[in-house]
Amino acid sequence: MKLHREGNTTIFLSIAIFLALNVCAWMFLPRPVAIPVSIVTAVVLALVINFFRRPHRHAVRMEGAVVCPCDGRVVTIEETFEPEVLKCQVLQVSIFMSVTNVHINWFPVSGTVSYYRHHDGKKMAAYLPKSSSDNERSSIVIDTPDGKKVLLRQVAGALARRVVSYVKEGQQVKQSDELGFIKFGSRVDLYLPIGTKVDVNLKDNVVGSQTIIGWLK
Repeated sequence: MKLHREGNTTIFLSIAIFLALNVCAWMFLPRPVAIPVSIVTAVVLALVINFFRRPHRHAVRMEGAVVCPCDGRVVTIEETFEPEVLKCQVLQVSIFMSVTNVHINWFPVSGTVSYYRHHDGKKMAAYLPKSSSDNERSSIVIDTPDGKKVLLRQVAGALARRVVSYVKEGQQVKQSDELGFIKFGSRVDLYLPIGTKVDVNLKDNVVGSQTIIGWLK
């Protein structure tokens, strides 16, 4: 299993803590206590390592399609007003990422990054609607070759402690290339032009760089 580079420090510290706790447990605690300590810490370490897994995927690239930017479950499909940068009515599709999902993010469309901002914020649960505007987040607008604007927002959750975006304004990006990473629970919001044909439903489980969210018109 390949691991993402964003997990290097966290995994190293987790292994060090695992070893320290187990050495102490087996040196100073009775065997009936040391065994459960080893089991619990091993499970926690496995979960941490699994969180940073980097699966091999064949990128989906289809002209006019909006490819899913992350693994997770669709929690929002609605028309709304986007006030930060687009300042117009848009179609919002939001995907909640649990701690068991792969937390890599991918570009949903190809084009040019015309806007990028990182905002510090709260640590509310990522499935709450207000997390999109109040939590730590990064907003990225991609201008497609045919002139459409797609806004992607990485939103930190209650457990998330870092939102990483590998982008800068003016950068040319390709659909399904890696965009960034969010650590420990989060969501990704897509703001699409009104009229976009959506191919997913609420509560659908979707796969980053694989599932087609919809089609730009």
